[in-house]
Amino acid sequence: MHKTSQPAPALEFALELRVEIGPPLAVGSSSSGLRRTIPILGGTFAGPLIAGRVLPCGEDWQLIESDGLTHLDAHYVIETEDGVRIEVRNQGLRHGSPEVMSRIAAGEPVAPEEYYFRTAPRFHAPDGPYDWLRRSIFLGACERYSDLVVVHVWKVA
Repeated sequence: MHKTSQPAPALEFALELRVEIGPPLAVGSSSSGLRRTIPILGGTFAGPLIAGRVLPCGEDWQLIESDGLTHLDAHYVIETEDGVRIEVRNQGLRHGSPEVMSRIAAGEPVAPEEYYFRTAPRFHAPDGPYDWLRRSIFLGACERYSDLVVVHVWKVA
């Protein structure tokens, strides 16, 4: 076993996204699972160095495997309070017991600790005050509600 002197990376809170979503649209089933897409209708975001709104564009493309493991790939745009538009690509995984996943699918409230929902958001910001977003790795811990996804985002220091 290799011992390292490198400490584990620290996490710094960056922002919280509150993404409003529409009803899922089934694309079709295949041997790899059910493909569907969920429209992104808008929302807001805020953090110590940034705030603004989620624009009503984009979608979350999903693949749901037979055991319920869901692969997520959300692609949308946020706009800061000072008018800067930033592309977001947020990929991740969600899974839980069949009972918990059924409750989520039915739009019932489910405590976030009852399921796993993690993402790795990437931000494509233009040069300027939000350039720090494209120069770091981020991790997201998410909560799913009937018409909303909340993404708590941390920067890996």
